[in-house]
Amino acid sequence: MGRAFEYRKATKLKRWGNMARVFTKLGKQITIAVRDGGPDADTNPRLRVLIQQAKKENMPKENVERAIKKATDKDHSDYKEMVYEGYGPYGVAIVVETATDNPTRTVANVRSYFNKHGGSLGTSGSLEFLFDHKCVFKIAPKEGISLEDLELELIDYGVDEVEADEEDILLYGDFKSYSDIQNYLEENGFEIHSAEFERIPNDTKELNDEQRAQIEKLLEKFEEDEDVQNVFHNMAEGE
Repeated sequence: MGRAFEYRKATKLKRWGNMARVFTKLGKQITIAVRDGGPDADTNPRLRVLIQQAKKENMPKENVERAIKKATDKDHSDYKEMVYEGYGPYGVAIVVETATDNPTRTVANVRSYFNKHGGSLGTSGSLEFLFDHKCVFKIAPKEGISLEDLELELIDYGVDEVEADEEDILLYGDFKSYSDIQNYLEENGFEIHSAEFERIPNDTKELNDEQRAQIEKLLEKFEEDEDVQNVFHNMAEGE
């Protein structure tokens, strides 16, 4: 099992929380994808994958249509994707990805969560070296194609790790290889269940249970904020 896979296994179950949180997050991603690439899924690859993902998550069709419509609505089309970086207690590095129509409010909230829980907001780009930025595709297995064959085939497209995950297959690739990987999968008839961007820590910090609980409280504050899309950290998971 690779490093990326082990990290994901430990964190994916609590990444998005409840169903409403999933729909809110996906809705914003769909709106941003439409704003950037247009409302036609045939000509907008990112939108195409997000609609597939919405189906897989049982997101109601009207929610998807509303998110697409929001991209042309003056009140909602100015979502900005902002990334904030800082340290929690015990030197744990935390990267917070947001999609917001009010960056002033969002940065104030993010700063206050750090401050109230013994951390501090840092400067943009200060933690990049601590994480690998990856794209992660979850796809359905295809009859007659082994993981080894798939890995050999996809290595030229930027995939550096292929793992079985319950009934699906996870592909990890360089952040910049996203469109190459998606093109290959679509052209070769693979069913894409989701496509995410993840920041995987190069190294993790071991903490005791009490320290970990303190960090978890801070992470929960970020997760509860509607502007927050993803939170990544380099705290080692407990047993």
